[in-house]
Amino acid sequence: MEQALSLPSATVRFAQLGWRVIRIEATPSGKGLPGDPNRYIGSKVVDEDRHSYFIAPNAGKECITLNLKEPQGQAALHQIIRELDVDVFCCNTMPGRYQPLGIDYDTLKSIKPDIIWAGISAMGPDYPNVPGYDPAIQAMSGFMELTGDKDGMPTLTGVPVIDLKAGDEVFAGVCLALLQRSDSGAGKAIHVSMLQIAASWLITTLPLIDFDCDPSEITRAGNEHRKFVPSNVYKTKDGYIYVAIGNDLQWQRLTEIPAFRRIAAEQRATNKGRMQELQQIYQDIGAVTARTNTAELVRFFEQATIAHAVINTVSEVRDLKALRDKLTTTQTPDGKLVHMQPMPVDDAGATTRLSFPPKYGEHTHSILAEAGFGTQQLTELENAGVIST
Repeated sequence: MEQALSLPSATVRFAQLGWRVIRIEATPSGKGLPGDPNRYIGSKVVDEDRHSYFIAPNAGKECITLNLKEPQGQAALHQIIRELDVDVFCCNTMPGRYQPLGIDYDTLKSIKPDIIWAGISAMGPDYPNVPGYDPAIQAMSGFMELTGDKDGMPTLTGVPVIDLKAGDEVFAGVCLALLQRSDSGAGKAIHVSMLQIAASWLITTLPLIDFDCDPSEITRAGNEHRKFVPSNVYKTKDGYIYVAIGNDLQWQRLTEIPAFRRIAAEQRATNKGRMQELQQIYQDIGAVTARTNTAELVRFFEQATIAHAVINTVSEVRDLKALRDKLTTTQTPDGKLVHMQPMPVDDAGATTRLSFPPKYGEHTHSILAEAGFGTQQLTELENAGVIST
């Protein structure tokens, strides 16, 4: 039972593995557009309920609608779980809604004892009525405090990292639970708190508090690395480049490049010494890069085995030689090929060509029929507003 991005980003990974994924959306309420709000975000792709923001996280899935506020809708879900021998149930809604909708772990476990249950929420079941979206959790978890120019405003990351991290935790948790079930035969409940998973990524900052760190170590630093100097973004003659210096040997190799020899100094030979002069070092390197073409700098750094990267646009990333043959794809009903994100890790048995995302309620009748509902029952459920197509 999914909407928005966090859970769909997990379940599309299941679809890539060839699993059957059925998404459940609410029946029309008469208030606003029906189903997942993300269906209507971005430009229209093929019809009114499949816009651009909805496509990539929902390819390769089927879709039904159920009114889970009604006992008949809950009974229909429970029958689907039982008759289709469902392995995994996932949702991303507030925990306070689990029991009223008949989707809580104990209820579903009573129907299918070995079911694996996973839920994403803002702060977990201890905070059952707290809503959560990625930007709000970025603010709450300190991510915005750590992102942006040191003298600027707290800033969101350019990618909804907490939504995606939550999805990855569901993916990993479900895979682990399936492994455990193969030994024990038992199901499992997995509660993913967006706040907690975000805080789990504070591994380079949160522990520093107990080491009486300087406040500058746990706040915004722009594009500088807080610990390794001179890792930073530098303006070139025709663009920008990121240079990452991770140890003293790499610094030595940098200063052996003829164009950078003049920035070498005895006190700069160690990272500790460079920390004492970091602003001056940034200026010294910047003075070199500003009068050098990006391509020439790339050659310098490649020859010296120094980690670096041109600041690519998303379009340029899509065309990178290392990625362009790894992109997943789908195809619109009229035949247009759509390139999407690559799988995180190559899997020889995975599906990289996914079916186009389903229309709202597209498979409601066929899946309920598969679960044992007859034509008369389906008509009655539709007339009662329990299902819609």
